[in-house]
Amino acid sequence: MAEVIKMPRLSDTMEEGTVAAWLKKVGDKVEEGDILAEIETDKATMEFESFSEGTLLHIGIQEGETAKVDSLLAIIGEEGEDISGLLNGDLSINDETNIDLTNQTNVASEENNSESVTDVELPEGITVVTMPRLSDTMEEGTVATWLKKTGDEVEEGDILAEIETDKATMEFESFQSGTLLHIGLEEGESAKVDSLLAIIGPAGTDVSGVAKNFKIGGDTPKVEVKQAPNKEEKKTEITKPVEAKSTTATAVSTSTSNGRIFASPLAKKMAEEKGINLSQVNGSGENGRIVKRDIENFVPVAQSASVGKFVPTGQEDFDEVPNSNMRKAIAKNLAKSKFTAPHYYLNVEFDMENAIAFRAQYNSIPDTKISYNDMIVKACALALKQHPQVNSQWFDDRMKLNNHVHIGVAVAVPDGLVVPVVKFANEQSLTQIGAAVKDFAGKARNKKLTLDEMEGSTFTISNLGMFGIESFTSIINQPNSAILSVGAIVSKPVVKNGAVVPGNTMKLTMACDHRTVDGATGAQFLQTLKGYIENPVTMLV
Repeated sequence: MAEVIKMPRLSDTMEEGTVAAWLKKVGDKVEEGDILAEIETDKATMEFESFSEGTLLHIGIQEGETAKVDSLLAIIGEEGEDISGLLNGDLSINDETNIDLTNQTNVASEENNSESVTDVELPEGITVVTMPRLSDTMEEGTVATWLKKTGDEVEEGDILAEIETDKATMEFESFQSGTLLHIGLEEGESAKVDSLLAIIGPAGTDVSGVAKNFKIGGDTPKVEVKQAPNKEEKKTEITKPVEAKSTTATAVSTSTSNGRIFASPLAKKMAEEKGINLSQVNGSGENGRIVKRDIENFVPVAQSASVGKFVPTGQEDFDEVPNSNMRKAIAKNLAKSKFTAPHYYLNVEFDMENAIAFRAQYNSIPDTKISYNDMIVKACALALKQHPQVNSQWFDDRMKLNNHVHIGVAVAVPDGLVVPVVKFANEQSLTQIGAAVKDFAGKARNKKLTLDEMEGSTFTISNLGMFGIESFTSIINQPNSAILSVGAIVSKPVVKNGAVVPGNTMKLTMACDHRTVDGATGAQFLQTLKGYIENPVTMLV
């Protein structure tokens, strides 16, 4: 009897998993203990072995796809066994919608079940490539670069495009061979996961119907079926309800026909954001369709002119920059942290005289160079081992006190901020930490950091001292319990042994989550940190 295999819960915090690779394919024999697939969780990519024997009859989640725990992963049974009842009775796949692209390319959402939707038969040999989920938090992607163009031959394993996610720009390779027949997203355009990215198939195949009626970027088109003069043929059109009509004089758009406005989903989105009435826009796309450039170049029709009044000659001007996926993710995560974790702040000022002398001596060693930031990373790592409460994570039903120390180091990039992680920082030397941070900074600027290099931090350091900032506060990088903000070293008069003398100091501010780190606990950690920073030779003991 066939057995349903569900997406397993491979970690205590796992809510969904991504199939990184299938080690078996449909039709293969499976023995108990065989590795079925590699599953990417919120923590790592892990092998998932079968506890059943039989033939792999069905794969419910393709490589690169993500599904919630307990979703249908696979079905194992006897060769040739009828499993249609299991498939028809399971609605937990792909967000409770069973989608098979070999039969149809447009599925109505629950709230639009009353609208008729046309099933589009895929021509033989055609494969629809959708926007992949390249990270566990990815909701949409942006095509940074196409490495292939329409008409190019594509081999399995060829790099199709570079996709910008919320964390990095990653290469996306093809799992099919054929000709690239259609590109659904141009460079710079964004769309939700599972939106149409490309169509691959035999050269010369007409895929215009498939491309036209596929669900794009979350904007599910309503497809109206009309009988052509030849009753054996059907014509599909994407229709849009007529918007509110303007009573003022407007330009007549060639993109409007019988009350329908023909525009790309991206153009509709841009028009809505800019407050542009699509009926005023002339489309320059195929058959007068409104496309992205029409919205970008749109100039409103003058409604009226002031008579006998002074008209200023100045013109308001601004530039609009679309939010990148990274910027959206930063906004979402920091807002969640700020409004869920009760922040409080501890401010300290350290004497840096010994640290300055120590660094100068250390860097006098040939081929050795460390920064003050490297020293702070090492000092924090050693202090965290003595104060595990600061190295903790909060969960609703428990607190996790981490025995390992993984320091996240905030790195500024043009699109925002990334936090690569120096793992087991307490066990690394100053030169090893310096080399790791330097390597991470280079990868960050080139958007080449991997997901593994940005996950798993237990504490975070943000340093703006190199920009002359003396002190600042940061928002906790959850699920960490604290983040340390490091300011610049400032030369100023200080009091030593009752006398005012020249000195160098540095201000630090630690933001703490009061759910896990009490004020006294945070203060004790900073006292330990002070000992290491003001006497850095103790870090070498």
